[in-house]
Amino acid sequence: MDEIRDMDFEAHRGMMKGLAYRMLGTVSEAEDVVQDAYLRWHNTDRAHVENPRAFLSTIVSRLCLDRWKEARRRRETYVGPWLPEPLIDELASPIEEDLAHDVSVALMLALERLSPLERAAFLLHDVFDMGFSEVARALDRTEAACRQLAKRARENVQKARPRFDVASEENERIAEAFFAASRAGDTAALSRLLAEGAVLHTDGGGVRPAALRLIRGADKVCRFFAGIVLKKRGKPPLWARQVVINGMPGWLTIEADGLPQTTTLAIVNGRITDIYVMRNPNKMDHLATMVPEPVLKGGGEQ
Repeated sequence: MDEIRDMDFEAHRGMMKGLAYRMLGTVSEAEDVVQDAYLRWHNTDRAHVENPRAFLSTIVSRLCLDRWKEARRRRETYVGPWLPEPLIDELASPIEEDLAHDVSVALMLALERLSPLERAAFLLHDVFDMGFSEVARALDRTEAACRQLAKRARENVQKARPRFDVASEENERIAEAFFAASRAGDTAALSRLLAEGAVLHTDGGGVRPAALRLIRGADKVCRFFAGIVLKKRGKPPLWARQVVINGMPGWLTIEADGLPQTTTLAIVNGRITDIYVMRNPNKMDHLATMVPEPVLKGGGEQ
């Protein structure tokens, strides 16, 4: 009986983690929510569960809503721009591949603008294809209220969510060129890669140096990277690897200070529109398995 129960749970693990990650924006909290859902699932009389997927979605939604109050308090006191924890595609298990490809940083930031209930209603209905009767049970609201929540959320997401090109060979080439130009402080090369209204988002979380505000405009972004090169006096990263992050081209590096950094690029029509730089090491513990052991111990090559 327990084996069948576990099989039913595992069949929906990817869905649950995807819902929790989209709700909370962190890999670690999403995994904690899935574990809590597992405990509740095992303490439930299966005779009363007609639809395991809907039942588990309800559990995860409610667990996330409970956690969201504390998450919102942390956001309000967060130092500098907040970015979601990066998901690197090749670390995703087979059941999580859709999650890694379908949660761009831009979408996550658009979801951040919604209320918790709007976010939950939108995700359950528009992303996970639940009917409004199921959404209403999950959120303990009327169907009419859930329709309104999802409608408002959908309109806000469509306004805030920019269109970008998915990872491709051409975009990987652009990412390579950006890495070389930004690390060299080559403003001429950078200006050829950036859209005029390019925006740089850096998340250091108050733990590492990072811009405390968004940097807008290609000229300002170019000057920022040139300034970083001068400050570092040309110190290269200890290790660098081109990767796909949240379905977008980017880089995972171990910087000269021995700490990780991810750089994710949103590219539209061959130009970089947004650069997302994660520098907060507390948001990258889950990426340690990608870095060779000698690098983690302070050595290694690029």
